[in-house]
Amino acid sequence: MKALDELNFPEDVKFTKSHEWAKQDGDNIIVGLSDYAQDQLGEIVFVELPEEGDSFDQGDEFGSVESVKAVSEIYLPVAGEIVAINEDLEDAPELVNNECYTGGWMVNSESSYSTMKSTSLTWIKLLPRTRGILGFIWHMTISAVSQAARLI
Repeated sequence: MKALDELNFPEDVKFTKSHEWAKQDGDNIIVGLSDYAQDQLGEIVFVELPEEGDSFDQGDEFGSVESVKAVSEIYLPVAGEIVAINEDLEDAPELVNNECYTGGWMVNSESSYSTMKSTSLTWIKLLPRTRGILGFIWHMTISAVSQAARLI
């Protein structure tokens, strides 16, 4: 697994609690798995994606990824119709590991950026002095330990 400072969390994408990322692409939203998620899963060996034209509500499962460790569901962060899938993942699922924010994207959904910004889905906010989800968890753990220490 990567060290915390090796994980990549670009500032132009948003992250969900279930470790998907979403990025504006014109009038659509591109969705994939975060660097943290792919790192935790290990070597991705198969990706199951929906068909173009399929519609999903926010938070619906739209596919799954299979790694040498486990099979994990993936969820659409915003409601929308799938307008494109990354067909390259059929023959090269390792793109999710090697290029999770570029060649390893999964679906392009017809959802507006304003929908993504106003959705009720909770987005992980990156903390300025920590990185990504692990940093957020680390920060919350340190806070809890500090509070517990004050009680002793």
